[in-house]
Amino acid sequence: MPPRYAPAQAALGIAFLVLATACFAVLDTTVKYVGAFVPVLMAVWFRYAFHAVLVTAVMLPLRGRSLVKTEHPRFQVLRGTLLLAISAISFLALQYMPVGEFTAIVMITPLVVTLLAALFLGERVPPLRWALVCGGFAGALLVVQPGGDVIGWASLLPLVMVFTYAWFQILTSKMARTEDPMTMHFYTGWVGALVASLALPFVWKAIPDVATFALLCLIGLMGTVGHFLLILAFKRTQASTLTPYLYGQIGFAMFCGWVVFGHVPGQLELIGIAMIVLCGATASWLTARDRRLPVEQPEA
Repeated sequence: MPPRYAPAQAALGIAFLVLATACFAVLDTTVKYVGAFVPVLMAVWFRYAFHAVLVTAVMLPLRGRSLVKTEHPRFQVLRGTLLLAISAISFLALQYMPVGEFTAIVMITPLVVTLLAALFLGERVPPLRWALVCGGFAGALLVVQPGGDVIGWASLLPLVMVFTYAWFQILTSKMARTEDPMTMHFYTGWVGALVASLALPFVWKAIPDVATFALLCLIGLMGTVGHFLLILAFKRTQASTLTPYLYGQIGFAMFCGWVVFGHVPGQLELIGIAMIVLCGATASWLTARDRRLPVEQPEA
């Protein structure tokens, strides 16, 4: 039986989740804007360096050595490296795609997890889930319109990111059985920061002004705060209650894209986004209901 939650706690969990999706939408929009002034890998480094320092400064005094204890250090490194690769691909994709459409494509991740689990892990997938997978991919095709003049080859980037993120989700679900979520959060920041630091000397360029530096810090802050809010949300209510609200990030992303870049999705893109939301949200809710597993939210 899943744990029972008080209505006030559930409402607070939903509020934390909605705030987290807003943080991730701001992060993605800022990444797209800053990409015109600094290399993408610099933005990636700021994202993880800020994460590592802030989580360590806040949590290490509270948790002590227990924060760094892990039964699977190699999996922690693999998980952190995967998420770093995901961030790099997504940050690059955002330079070519509108924020709202990009976010919508990212939301087919739960459908890709279902597909990979069936193909490589031997899980049985009911017909309804297969129908949701097909519907979600059809929606993604309407959004990216492969071969079109607007996005073209760059449409492959978010799709590559989604498949990589699906493997990350599968690894995370396995590790969550024995690893503390805050410990994984800690290693995510440090592995990403250290690996990104290896490439930093080859891509570093002078930051043009204080405003750009502040925006780079904002990327790190939004990513760190967003993930922390997710942890708070899932501690207060069950995943099946929260899952439908995850897709609010698409709305926030479309709003930010309109405010900052003046972009409004076309009719086909809106139909595709609606299909992704319907199929992805239903699949995520079914997974959360059946397995009681948290559904992690991709920040970008």
